[in-house]
Amino acid sequence: MNHPSFSGPALASVHSPEASATALDPAIMRVRGVHRAIADLRRGTPVLLTGEVPLVLLAAETASAGGLAEFAALAADPPLLLLAPMRAAAVLHRPVQQGQPAMALRLSAALLAPETLLSLADPTVEQMLPELPELAPAPLLAAAALALVKLARLLPAVLAAPVGPGAAAITERRHLLSVPAEDVLAYPTASALGLKPVAEASVPLRSAAQTRIVAFRAADAGIEHLAILVGRPEESEAPLVRIHSECFTGDLLGSMRCDCGEQLRGAIARMAEAGSGALIYLAQEGRGIGLVNKLRAYALQDRGLDTLDANRALGWGADERNFLVAATILEALGISRIRLLTNNPDKLAALAACGVTIVGREAHAFAPNGVNDHYLATKAERFGHLLD
Repeated sequence: MNHPSFSGPALASVHSPEASATALDPAIMRVRGVHRAIADLRRGTPVLLTGEVPLVLLAAETASAGGLAEFAALAADPPLLLLAPMRAAAVLHRPVQQGQPAMALRLSAALLAPETLLSLADPTVEQMLPELPELAPAPLLAAAALALVKLARLLPAVLAAPVGPGAAAITERRHLLSVPAEDVLAYPTASALGLKPVAEASVPLRSAAQTRIVAFRAADAGIEHLAILVGRPEESEAPLVRIHSECFTGDLLGSMRCDCGEQLRGAIARMAEAGSGALIYLAQEGRGIGLVNKLRAYALQDRGLDTLDANRALGWGADERNFLVAATILEALGISRIRLLTNNPDKLAALAACGVTIVGREAHAFAPNGVNDHYLATKAERFGHLLD
């Protein structure tokens, strides 16, 4: 399987059978450090990002008065707000240079209130700003800072400032976490490659009685991904495989806004009819932006944006999923050649880049229902899905 390296030979220790997953394992400790930083940002605690010029970070979405006070005690300069370019352009009401990983806005004291920060980060929150921020040069670690808050599935907006001279003592006294920028950028790959099966059970389904579910978990003991195995796909030369990202609204509630529920149930039924198949169920809701941000995107779609533009307006890319997760699971299952149930050419390319041999594509389209017509049209026109 082809993949970028995390940190050289240390990664091998995660995968070797004789490896001991202890606190002394450096690869696991690096992954765990990022996971802990994610948790701290979600609870509104500042985090130190180390690298060329260390930064203190605070997620705009979870910033509180106490968090802002802690942030100020660690910062050497007034804070910058790091945003994706499209969101920065919307805040400033003028175009900014696209193609950059992050734009920096200089904030005055009048903009440093929790509710104002949330309105700067979230286009679904309507609040009149007392003034507009100014564009500023982005710090060297801006890309890693924004990547970290995205990993936390928070709005891609983070306060950042260079670390002050007394930060080390304050960090130790308040038990604040430091995480290297290089570990943040390597985390998606390392977490995917560290996936291991942790539980398996027979779960007969109405449409597929001979079904097993295998749960996979990464070395950081974070979220779990699932393999839903119909029959014995590992014994087939090239089984039907569906890579399905979880969709709470469509899969569980039967939402008519998307076609996810039909794709999920339809894939399992086709695998049962074929005699075997594997559905890899990824914990990557909303193309990787998370359920809360997907609901925000829905709110923007109700105001006239399509799926792609709604994601971008929130500061996310068109598709934030990590398909190395699926490739790692397939490898663990002993499945290297597949017939992929998909309408998405990008998914074919992503899996192939991870070393999965795709011997054929099986179309997997469902008719519009009167509610998701525009959603499906956007998939075809702007994402290139093959729905004909």
